[in-house]
Amino acid sequence: MEFNITFNLDGGKNLTAPAQKGETLLEIAKKVNLAIDAPCSGNGTCGKCRIKLLSGTVESKETRHIDPAEYAEGDRLACSTTVAGEATIYVPAGALAYQNRMKVTDLGTGREREVFTAFQQELQAMDLAGDTGLELLPVRLNEPSLDDAMADTERLLLGLAGQTEEPVTITLYARRKLPSVLRDSGFSCLCLLRKGKNPAILDVFPAGAHPVLPGLAIDIGTTSVSILLVNLETGEPLAVGNAGNGQIRYGADVINRIIESTKPGGLARLHKAVVDECIGPLIRQLCENSGVQPEQVYRAAVAGNTTMTHLFLQVSPEHLRLEPYVPAFFDVGPIRGGEAGIGIHPDAEVLIAPAVGSYVGGDITAGAFSSLIFKKESLSLLIDLGTNGELVFGGSEFLMSCACSAGPAFEGGDISCGMRATDGAIEGVSIDEQTMEPTVRIIGGQKPAGLCGSGLIDIIGELFRCGIINAKGKISREGKRIRRDEYGQGAYVIAFAPESGTGREILLTETDIDSFVRAKGAIFSAIRTMLALLDFPMEAIENVYVAGGIGSGINIKQAIAIGMFPHIPIEQYHYIGNSSLSGAYAMLTSRKAGDLVSGIGKSLTYLELSSHPSYMDEFVAACFLPHTDAALFPPAGG
Repeated sequence: MEFNITFNLDGGKNLTAPAQKGETLLEIAKKVNLAIDAPCSGNGTCGKCRIKLLSGTVESKETRHIDPAEYAEGDRLACSTTVAGEATIYVPAGALAYQNRMKVTDLGTGREREVFTAFQQELQAMDLAGDTGLELLPVRLNEPSLDDAMADTERLLLGLAGQTEEPVTITLYARRKLPSVLRDSGFSCLCLLRKGKNPAILDVFPAGAHPVLPGLAIDIGTTSVSILLVNLETGEPLAVGNAGNGQIRYGADVINRIIESTKPGGLARLHKAVVDECIGPLIRQLCENSGVQPEQVYRAAVAGNTTMTHLFLQVSPEHLRLEPYVPAFFDVGPIRGGEAGIGIHPDAEVLIAPAVGSYVGGDITAGAFSSLIFKKESLSLLIDLGTNGELVFGGSEFLMSCACSAGPAFEGGDISCGMRATDGAIEGVSIDEQTMEPTVRIIGGQKPAGLCGSGLIDIIGELFRCGIINAKGKISREGKRIRRDEYGQGAYVIAFAPESGTGREILLTETDIDSFVRAKGAIFSAIRTMLALLDFPMEAIENVYVAGGIGSGINIKQAIAIGMFPHIPIEQYHYIGNSSLSGAYAMLTSRKAGDLVSGIGKSLTYLELSSHPSYMDEFVAACFLPHTDAALFPPAGG
């Protein structure tokens, strides 16, 4: 029997979907492209898909995420609530985080802008700026007559013959514009030429025009997508935007996405979720804000992990998770805008940063470039903190990379009160050791809605420093901020209900702490394993470059204190922003930089941690605060 389910979205919009009895609300939402947040892919463990039953009939399982009072008021989890009849469901803003929070801005004047400007200066110093392969050529032609009835295209190519070294072709896009442009300009025009092998005219403009030549740098993350719109003539950003990756409703991690891709129609659904629902709309919004047309974006560069790149190109990633973990490709080479399907110029050159392993992708080759460790004589470590943790160690003589299954904790994915670093997220915490009262710093300055990655690191460090949690992550003090359930499991109250933006208490539970300790343990044990394999001590690391979404607000001192980062002087740590996006920007604005990124992809040695016998021992040892080996993290002054 078929029923109608009405989703009442936060903000007043309604969406009605057909449903069969027994289907979960999460399954129904997926069918109509309603991106209810479900990092656990609907297995009931994360509690993020909270909705409210307004009317109608559903069947719902009990869950630890909803207490009896909330259940009585209609609160349910979409993943564990099935259809039994007609129903109206309210979907709050928190459950729509990855669909609604599209943000388009300029780079501003903050830390991100400073880091990006410094990177631009490095590119200029390395003579890696302004080499896009695009050139505007003015052409003046003889007007046709009865005695000279040469076709427009042939007339143009003949007129260009003396200005180019090789024969030039003209794209269909430019052919379609050419007749009107020539006649509106008295048979004078401006041609946009893409140089190199098989040079081609991408576009034509009236004589005297001053067109902007836009390009796109795109970072496809597992959790979010960032795009930089760039003036290719000057290298200056026009706008930057980011949005949640629509694939999040199929799971927070790449393994769940890969599994989804193997289901009937799964690959197409995942491709649509990131391209049609995320990248395309974001590009259109960036272009609209900057006064340019998407079809006049003439060049793009894309960086993403190996799974994201496969899904972007709609190539099956199935074998990435099956031993011996073989991707369909490492380096796909340039493709055309029409093939990419992102709504830009159909013949635009789209560069894809090469991968080096099943779990070390183009985001890391791009990051290794933007960190510049590939040209340093000293030994450096790049740590990219996102939904996964990826590392690169080395210098000008060698580079080794690896990835660890840190899980989505750093982006709030499997933390009960976790969220992305958007408005309402707690990004910094300090706790009074005597009273156990917290002082929080919130993005946007409003009431808190949850913890982002940097706030999570801060609060774990503060709870440990104050003796509220012990080395195993268990709560060891009592007070008004401490909650315990019927099984004795503890939780720390970061914000009471009246203080929070959700109207509910914001709690960090012992389960959350355990998830984080495992994530930080994965990072540190990967560092230890990689250095041990190369026979280097921790002291050999001269510089650590921290990249990723949580890096800008991260408290390095706390990250060291809890055993997440190596115990080396803080001044040796450097934040480099979104290194994947910066690397894509370099590829976009410099063909030489693109060649260097390709070279890094070929030279990086990939370490598969799962096959290394000592990694699991290192991981178990690192799953304490700060570590089972106290000598690795001596106290302050030690």
